[in-house]
Amino acid sequence: MLDGHLLLGWLSFTIIVHLISLPGPSTAYFGLTGNEPLSILPLSSQPDERAGKAHYKLCDRLKLEKKQRRMCRRDPGVAETLMEAISMSALECQYQFRFERWNCTLEGRYRANILKRGFKETAFLYAISSAGLTHAMAKACSAGRMERCTCDEAPDLENRKAWQWGGCGDNLKYSNKFVKDFLGKRSNKDLRARIDMHNNNVGIKVIKAGVETTCKCHGVSGSCTVQTCWRQLAPFHEIGKQLKQRYETSIRVVSSTNEATGEGEISQTRSQGQQPPPGPRPDLIPRTLDLLHIEDSPSFCRPSKYSAGTMARKCYKDKNCEAICCGRGHNTQSRVVTRPCQCQVRWCCYVECKQCTQREEVYTCKG
Repeated sequence: MLDGHLLLGWLSFTIIVHLISLPGPSTAYFGLTGNEPLSILPLSSQPDERAGKAHYKLCDRLKLEKKQRRMCRRDPGVAETLMEAISMSALECQYQFRFERWNCTLEGRYRANILKRGFKETAFLYAISSAGLTHAMAKACSAGRMERCTCDEAPDLENRKAWQWGGCGDNLKYSNKFVKDFLGKRSNKDLRARIDMHNNNVGIKVIKAGVETTCKCHGVSGSCTVQTCWRQLAPFHEIGKQLKQRYETSIRVVSSTNEATGEGEISQTRSQGQQPPPGPRPDLIPRTLDLLHIEDSPSFCRPSKYSAGTMARKCYKDKNCEAICCGRGHNTQSRVVTRPCQCQVRWCCYVECKQCTQREEVYTCKG
């Protein structure tokens, strides 16, 4: 059974997706929605790259737009942070959709073709990408990997004491400013462009909503005569979970005209044949934290330009085989596996385990 520890195991693998240009209704931004090769690149420089402008080479690997490349080059810590954001977003996307028909397939042209459309999967890719960049940048600041930012500079927190006592606030203020500038503003005349920007902002706002204040007491004999506090971001795995929930409730929208101002705005679609009632309908205006899409998703059951389909996909008999296999049924294979068991701690840090053999059944979708 897969669990939260699987994400850590995936960090030892390399995700390589071919570089693809994305001519579509909206210019790609960054990460899972950009032109960058989705590679978990090494986050340490090679020996002959440590001096001078080594980070320039890392910026060039990302195939950024002109303004983005300039922002990447002006601080040596940005390039590594951008690569960390891509890696983190890709892994979290695949983890959150591991039980779904669409399992965040990023290989080949699948990602490019999905980004050309306005599916709810497209909405998630935009949100998880902006969230990953916001989270990675705020953490990089507090970790001291950036030259242009450091710990959180909120006026209501004693940051100098926080640093002295080992607590350094994640700098969300700098991160938000950087991400919005890095992603830039796009034309809002086009519905798709407005939707993409909205979903980008959802990712940023979910990060902000998850900030918690952490405090530490100091004093004689454990008393709390002095209290130091700093702000800390939620784990990115929690952010991914929240965005997945918003994906499940993503709202399909259309472009409409405000009769009072004559300006275009986004409104929720009604059921087929439903007539709009008189007067304003605030319930049809999406909220700022709703993910939005403009067209229904394909089934992802059969191979297509959007995914490889679900044939031969592993499933869990009592959990998701019926849904993932799209009613085609599943194959059952019995196999013998050997795993560590009956582990005991010896001395301070040595763990001794026996090897236990057991038979298990593996289920895969039929073609």
